[in-house]
Amino acid sequence: MITKFVTMFVIVGACLSFSCKAARQAESSSPPKGTAQSGTDQTIQLLRQDIQSERKQLIAANLKLTADQATRFWPVYDQYAAELSKIGDERVALIKEYAEQIGNITDEQALSLSKRALAVDEEVPKLRNKYVPIFGKAVPGVTVASFFQLDRLIQGLIDLQVASQIPLVQAQK
Repeated sequence: MITKFVTMFVIVGACLSFSCKAARQAESSSPPKGTAQSGTDQTIQLLRQDIQSERKQLIAANLKLTADQATRFWPVYDQYAAELSKIGDERVALIKEYAEQIGNITDEQALSLSKRALAVDEEVPKLRNKYVPIFGKAVPGVTVASFFQLDRLIQGLIDLQVASQIPLVQAQK
């Protein structure tokens, strides 16, 4: 299990590192603004799809489900993942907004981004709390607890990789 998580950590890190490099190249090459942004958006979308696929594979590999449980679990998981992806959309939008302001961010903009980022961060635990009883109707409590344990671990690895790629606001002044 640990080996699979280390593998995912490396994959996510490589994807995010590539994504940040692509974004920097798009910003520095200065082709028509819509073209560079479109390419960066496509790269981010593809990387997010890869991460979502890897996440599902890791959960499938580490969550012990009977065939009957799997039949009930995966549709709920797909709903959960779709809602989690919407929260991810909000995060990506904030990161992109910050990237556009790098080097010129005002105190007011920094505070606004901070407040909105914290609000987005609060959405994930709310979503998990919403889905505990929903998953609980599909699979036993131990399985639900194991799933959320895996989910938090995977999300933590992703968050660590994302955070490591974002320059500090203070360094921009």
